Amino acid sequence: MTRILIVEDEERICSFLQKGLRSNGYAASVARLGQEALTLCSTTNFDLILLDIGLPDVNGFEVLRRLRAQKRRAAVIMLTARDAVGDRVAGLEGGADDYLTKPFSFDELLARIRLRLRPDRSEEPTIIKVGEAVLDLRTRTLSVGGKTVELSAREFALAELFFRHPRQVLSREQVLSNVWGYDYDPGSNVVDVYVGYLRKKLGKERIKAMRGMGYRLEMG
Repeated sequence: MTRILIVEDEERICSFLQKGLRSNGYAASVARLGQEALTLCSTTNFDLILLDIGLPDVNGFEVLRRLRAQKRRAAVIMLTARDAVGDRVAGLEGGADDYLTKPFSFDELLARIRLRLRPDRSEEPTIIKVGEAVLDLRTRTLSVGGKTVELSAREFALAELFFRHPRQVLSREQVLSNVWGYDYDPGSNVVDVYVGYLRKKLGKERIKAMRGMGYRLEMG
C-alpha cells in the first residue's frame, strides 16, 4: 500500500486529509511538527509527503532541506497559505515536486498525488509553450514575451488547463471540473470572472470566447 505522510499542524486539515486519503486507498500518517516528521521519515519509507510550510517548530523549507540532504527521495508536495512566487520557487528549487496553495480542492490534490506517484513521472514535461507564452509547471510561473506574469494559484491552474489543450474549446463545465474540483451552481459566473483575469494578463486575443460553447486558447 502507498504510504503518505501528512505534515500539518492544523488539526482540522489533518483530519480532513487523512480521512480523504484513506478512503482513496492510501495509508496516511500524520506529523504535527517538523521534527516529528523527520523522525518518522528516519524509520519509515514514505512514498509521498504532504508538507506544510508554516510549522511551529522547524518550517517546511528546513524539513525539506534535511530530507533531501539525507537522500530521502519521497515525492514532496508543499502545502501553504502563502501565494508568493518567491516561496514557490524556494520550495521547488529546494527539492519539492509540487506546490499547492490553501485553500485547494481535494480532487485537485488527489490528481497531483497520482501524478507524482506515477512510475514515469520524470518524463512529465515541466515547460509548456504556446506561442511566446511559456508556462513552467515546476516553478509555477508564467512568462509572456520573456516577462514574468504574476498569477494566483487559481489563475495558474486555469492557465495550465488551457496550455495543455491549446486550440481546444473548453466548456465552463470542463473548467469547473478541472480547476475547482467540485460542482458549482450552473448559474455561477466564476469561470468567466477568472478567464477575464487571465485574459488581462495574457492578452485578450490569446483566449477567445466561443459563444455558447466556452473558451479556446489561441496559439499565436
